[in-house]
Amino acid sequence: MARNRRLILSSPSEVWALLSDGHRYGEWVTGTQQVLAVDPEWPDVGARLRVRVGVGPLTLDDGVVVRICEPRRRLELEAQADPFGAARIAMRLIPWGEHTLFVIDWHPLRGPGTRMHGLPVDYVVAIRNGMMLTKLARIAVREHREFSPESIPRAG
Repeated sequence: MARNRRLILSSPSEVWALLSDGHRYGEWVTGTQQVLAVDPEWPDVGARLRVRVGVGPLTLDDGVVVRICEPRRRLELEAQADPFGAARIAMRLIPWGEHTLFVIDWHPLRGPGTRMHGLPVDYVVAIRNGMMLTKLARIAVREHREFSPESIPRAG
């Protein structure tokens, strides 16, 4: 299992707003080239995303299914990338003062990843997830600043 943590200088509600908008998935999930389809129920349990992932011309279409959803606290997804199998992605948003401690765990469920699971694969996944959390944090902080009461000019 690969685990990453990041303190995001935005509230859990602000971070959740990004997670709960399936159309924005590609903005913060490293390797996503395009969001192909989003169920209108996203992020309710059972809702799906279809995404194209890859690097350069090497792509594959991936499915993501919500397995657990506790708004502003927890989102667990199953990413299905045939022929590579599937993985569980568990995200927790922990209030940390006015901010959010974001914890993400990745674990292979089936396919070749289960046999290769261990230090080399977990290390690569941890690097990828670290990049993803950096993107998510930048977006959340940028939007926090854009929409915070302090950023609205006062009439005077």
